[in-house]
Amino acid sequence: MRILFSSTPAHGHLLPQLPLARAFRDRGDQVAVMTAGLFAPVLAPERIELLPVGPGADVLFAESARRTGVDAAADPTPEAVAEFFAGTRIDLTADDAMAASRAFAPDLIVAEAMDFVGPLVAAALEVPLATLAFGPAIPAEFTDGISRVAAVRYADRGLTPVPARWYLDPCPDLLQTPGWDAPQTRVLLRPEPHQGPDPIGAPAQAPRRSGQTRVLVTFGTHFSDPAVLIPILTELRATGAELVVTLGLTAQAEDFGAAGDGVTFTDFAPLAELLHDVDLVVTHGGAGTTLGSLARGLPLVVVPQGADQFLQATVVGASGAGIAVQPGPDVPQAVAKAVATLHADTAYAGAARAVAQQIAAMPSPTEVATRLANILH
Repeated sequence: MRILFSSTPAHGHLLPQLPLARAFRDRGDQVAVMTAGLFAPVLAPERIELLPVGPGADVLFAESARRTGVDAAADPTPEAVAEFFAGTRIDLTADDAMAASRAFAPDLIVAEAMDFVGPLVAAALEVPLATLAFGPAIPAEFTDGISRVAAVRYADRGLTPVPARWYLDPCPDLLQTPGWDAPQTRVLLRPEPHQGPDPIGAPAQAPRRSGQTRVLVTFGTHFSDPAVLIPILTELRATGAELVVTLGLTAQAEDFGAAGDGVTFTDFAPLAELLHDVDLVVTHGGAGTTLGSLARGLPLVVVPQGADQFLQATVVGASGAGIAVQPGPDVPQAVAKAVATLHADTAYAGAARAVAQQIAAMPSPTEVATRLANILH
């Protein structure tokens, strides 16, 4: 079979697709990912073909901001989000995507939940479509607007949106928003913390200082702004916690000055490696980081910076598996207090383990790939 994955050009949207893409690849299927060409270094080691289409997220954000006057990442209003994902991205990507997809001739298209290029191609080629969620279901106040904008772009091309046959859901029930009605097409899919193509196992860690909490601080690939992190690290260092801090793709250790004294910094690395031998995670709340950390039973302090991170913060707080720290002038102090609370109150770790147990019971990517392939044969 020929399986085509389609992704918004951002690590947080692409990386959660890799476990299922690998599962199809390991079955012997021909697998390709359709996204911006800048992700070639991510996909080449995976032995997964890249169909390079459309610009990267920086170009898309700039153009959508020009059209709306709003930065969809920093201020994710429903209108700005709809223009970014369904307006600007389709406008700047659809033609390339149609040509590349016709040449690849997929038997199945798997599109992550905020990708509206893959579904357009599926409608044009009359190919079965699966939607792959990457976290809790996006609220209707966003999805309804996105769908309306997408429908206009489809109509411009003489197409009608076609519902996905499967809703592949990596989000356990304990993290879904209250009152959410699961679609009949839902297929559970066990989430995994991102790992490299050749997992190396547990990396060597420095010996722990007796009785100290070891905290992973990760604000993802694009939100590791030193101006945001320095006050947080300063407060956390004052608590005596041992800190492991990811630099993402934009920061360097020297950017942190005295706030980095005694802190272990690490360049971009697979989350699965970073989670070894830590007690809890302070994060911006990206869906992949949130689900990957909870899959290991680690409680969280979620400090949302933009995008869908506020949704993750809400569901983590509601589940009892962590504490959400909302924007405000006292964020650094609130983060340090939350870390101390998670360390002292074992109920949070217990709730995180409950989420991990629910995740462990979900079907693996291999099982889901086999199920879909059997249906399509």
